[in-house]
Order: sequence, then C-alpha cells, then structure tokens
Amino acid sequence: MFVAVASLGWELGHLPLYTIWSEGRVSEILFAVAHCTGGDLLIAGTSLLLALLIAARPSWPDETYRRVAALTVAFAVPYTVFSEWLNTEVRGSWAYSELMPVVPVIHVGLSPLLQWVAVPIAAFWWARRPVLPGLPPGVGRDR
Repeated sequence: MFVAVASLGWELGHLPLYTIWSEGRVSEILFAVAHCTGGDLLIAGTSLLLALLIAARPSWPDETYRRVAALTVAFAVPYTVFSEWLNTEVRGSWAYSELMPVVPVIHVGLSPLLQWVAVPIAAFWWARRPVLPGLPPGVGRDR
C-alpha cells in the first residue's frame, strides 16, 4: 500500500515535468496518472520478487533485509532508464517538458530516476519502522 500511495503522489507531483500537463486533456492526464501508477506497482513488485528470489533467506526479513532492499532498487532503476528511453526516444509515448531535468549522456529525466531510489527506500523503511516507541524495528507488530 505504501508504494501505491507514494507512487500516485510522485506521479501527480511530477506531472508538470511532462508535456501532457500542458498539452493533454484532463481525461488524458487522469489516464496517464492511473496507467503510470499501475506500471509503478508492476515495477516495484517485479523488482522486489527478483530481489527476494536472489537474496532472501528463510529468516527474511530478519536477515538480508538491506540486501533485498538494495537489489530491489538495483533492478528498478535500470528498468526505469530503459523504459524512459524507450518511451521518450523510440516510441514517443510521452515527452519531457522544459522543466524536466535530464541526466546527461543517458538523456533520461531525473524525476523518474529519483522516484525509483526514493520510493523503494522509503517503503522498506516504512515496513521496518518501530510501531511502538522505543522498540527496535519489527518488534511490537503482528507478523
């Protein structure tokens, strides 16, 4: 749920960085937000699943938690680079506005890259935060 809400918020927040914000109809903008948020959930779920298959142990999340988190980001970021390149350069499915900072050499928007660093890290932090004050992460919650 955290990733869904955070991704929706991110998609809404960086809309002005895409041309659809100024050129699209309201229905197109709403569809884009829903479509992209759904895509974000697929990226997050697939990246997490791959990370779990590679690094999780039977005692996960008590062990290898950080390794799984790092691998999740490591899978999501390159996919995002590929997807942004494919959709902006090859397919022309979307375009950046002049407000989007673009990473030199790879010509990919900075906002989607930051999303796939910030959202997964925040989600992993949120999942392991102490529920009751003074307790270590994972203690004091139903398992």
